[in-house]
Amino acid sequence: MQFTAKPKPGDGVSPARPDLGTRQDSGKHLQDLPPANAACGNPGAAPADKLAPDPLVLRYLTHVRVEKRLAERTEALYTLDLQKLQAAAEAAGVALTAVTPVHMRRWVAQMHGAGRSGRGIALILSGWRGFYGWLGREGLVRVNPVLGLRAPKVAKPLPKALSVDEAVQLADFKTDDVDGHPGLQTRDECLTELLYGCGLRIGELIGLDAVASGQARGWIDLASAQAHVLGKGGKRRSVPVGAKALQALQRWLLVRRQWLVTDTAAPAPAALFISQRGTRLTPQHIRTRLKRRSLQAGLATPVHPHMLRHSFASHVLQSSGDLRAVQELLGHASITTTQVYTRLDFQHLARIYDAAHPRATLAAKAEADIGEPAGRKPGGES
Repeated sequence: MQFTAKPKPGDGVSPARPDLGTRQDSGKHLQDLPPANAACGNPGAAPADKLAPDPLVLRYLTHVRVEKRLAERTEALYTLDLQKLQAAAEAAGVALTAVTPVHMRRWVAQMHGAGRSGRGIALILSGWRGFYGWLGREGLVRVNPVLGLRAPKVAKPLPKALSVDEAVQLADFKTDDVDGHPGLQTRDECLTELLYGCGLRIGELIGLDAVASGQARGWIDLASAQAHVLGKGGKRRSVPVGAKALQALQRWLLVRRQWLVTDTAAPAPAALFISQRGTRLTPQHIRTRLKRRSLQAGLATPVHPHMLRHSFASHVLQSSGDLRAVQELLGHASITTTQVYTRLDFQHLARIYDAAHPRATLAAKAEADIGEPAGRKPGGES
């Protein structure tokens, strides 16, 4: 494909990725590619994290940050992916603007052979595809070498969600072990209620301010029981806040005021959720607190923030069956992203059927007697 006309703004640039919070391989660099002397080119190429950034890469990152307004986390992941690309190109002895589909296929094969998952490769290719799309619009390359290139296919895992009982058990959990400060439990209860009760992303949660303002990324209107948040791609949305979450929030606001009284000289922080030092909580802080709370509550699996978002979506869909409503509540741009929860919903219905229907019980027993699995697949297949 040749670039013969200037496309519409946004064409060819990868959208914000759907699951950045849970990407497991984003911290890896070029170790997925073999050494430079393994039929790659220059044996003296530097490691990806020690290369001086290519000027074209820096220009593209400025473009996605300023013009595309992608989230900081998304930009960080694009930076890592382009470091891999630059290191691979230098190892092969080619300029970034001279990379061909042959190079790309070789690098994909090397990453796959080194054990990187198909999903991880697909995410990397998404970043590279957007970069070359931008180079084409700038007139710096004639062909996008990533177009038509696909990562190895892998089965799509279902999102991990809690059962309703487990989610309620986590939200209602009380403990005396609060690191010497009872206010921590109040704050952690509120965090849990908002993550599960509103389906917020962790970035949306930490972006909440205590008071609405022109600079606020998000806030909660107690009077209308709505949370106004800034989601992916700079898109704003409003979601209802349930009664339990409102009660937890009101309790936390009282504690927050008490924490701020201890340091009247410092300006009051804007953040809704703060540490005892008055600073805005970080994503890692919330992950650590939630994991600890879930283990103390006796849940079999440590809980992370996105698991509560999955649980919110799954439980709302089970009760309402309204996929479009769940899409709006989650802030998904495409309904296909939301459709994964229909598979979770089917599993829930299948368990109810197996437990309640007498013929299902007999079938399961007969299959067990002859040594065949009694598994079930969506669509009635077994």
